Amino acid sequence: MSAIAAPGAGTGLEPLGLWARLSSGRTLPVLSILLVLIAIWYVAAFSLNAPFQRRLDGESAPGGTLAFVERTLNQAKPTLPSPHQVAQNVLENTFLRKVTSNRSLVYHAGVTLSSTVLGFVLGTTLGILIAVGIVHVVTLERSLMPWIIASQTVPILAVAPMIIVVLAAVGITGLLPKALISTYLSFFPVTVGMVKGLRSPETNHLDLMHTYNASPAQTFWKLRLPASVPFLFASMKVAVAASLVGAIVGELPTGAVAGIGAKLLSGAYYSQTVDMWAALVAGSVVAALLVTLVGIASRVVERAMGARPA
Repeated sequence: MSAIAAPGAGTGLEPLGLWARLSSGRTLPVLSILLVLIAIWYVAAFSLNAPFQRRLDGESAPGGTLAFVERTLNQAKPTLPSPHQVAQNVLENTFLRKVTSNRSLVYHAGVTLSSTVLGFVLGTTLGILIAVGIVHVVTLERSLMPWIIASQTVPILAVAPMIIVVLAAVGITGLLPKALISTYLSFFPVTVGMVKGLRSPETNHLDLMHTYNASPAQTFWKLRLPASVPFLFASMKVAVAASLVGAIVGELPTGAVAGIGAKLLSGAYYSQTVDMWAALVAGSVVAALLVTLVGIASRVVERAMGARPA
């Protein structure tokens, strides 16, 4: 009795090995770039910290070259912290401290996240409303769009203190001023993306709606709006990251005691560069999570509208 052949045996369709699967996807390229960046980071950290370590050691450098490299990459207040120092700080202040602790990165990220989400919601809503107006009112496009573009040429570091001071003068402090700075950064990509999306239907589709005697409102809800959904979510990914930047910048001129921006300020004031880089990593993780959530929402909405899964 002949033995049962393994699936794909002798057909050239043998199961791919682990290395082949990694190579065929995005995992290996991403890991390769990550390893290269970490190697460059270590080289840069050693180069920038070595002169100070030589001054600390003086003429006698105990332990030889390897010991010198180890001391250089583990300074208490380095010019550029090494990757393992930042990773250790992130792990310690994320998992080994209470969430309510003032040193917890989760606590600071939560404070920044609250103003980020509020600013993102306000910015997205404002961007959609402006885009709808621009598409349907020609006067708005000619009069408003140049000012919207010009608003993004003003550095946010110059705008943020003015917003904080003006709102504080009328008694508005706390979450709202930071959220408005996030709104200022996030509404622009949504406006541009939504305008492009609302104008994306082809001429023959618009002519077909006219043939069916559809009203402008019906054309908007049944053609323009569904066509704009992919553009909207693509712009929302940019907007949510910009909103986080706005929230962090908004914390800088307020003298905030909590938030990623406050963590950066305190780290700069006390020369705690490791804490500063850990706060930057925390901000990057929060941004990645927010963009991922927007991507998941995009897939859910598109599938509910009948799009085929990629």
